[in-house]
Amino acid sequence: MNKTQNSNDSKATGKPQLPLVRANFILMAVSALLIIIGFLLMLGSGSDGKEFNPDIFSTRRIVVGPTIAFIGFVAMGVSIIYRPRRH
Repeated sequence: MNKTQNSNDSKATGKPQLPLVRANFILMAVSALLIIIGFLLMLGSGSDGKEFNPDIFSTRRIVVGPTIAFIGFVAMGVSIIYRPRRH
């Protein structure tokens, strides 16, 4: 298809071509949930001036949480770029 045929198809149906479709929004919602889960996994109490809290160096807070959040950010970019196939 060339450019003129593609623009004629949208005129023939009467509906404008939107850049994002339902699948993009679903993928973006899943990505946002991954980001939120990653940040929630990083939450926890810190050390105060009187007592050291070794939990600030736990694997969940310094490896798992940031990794899930990073995957969510990458997935968000992919979900915006994703173009579903048209039948």
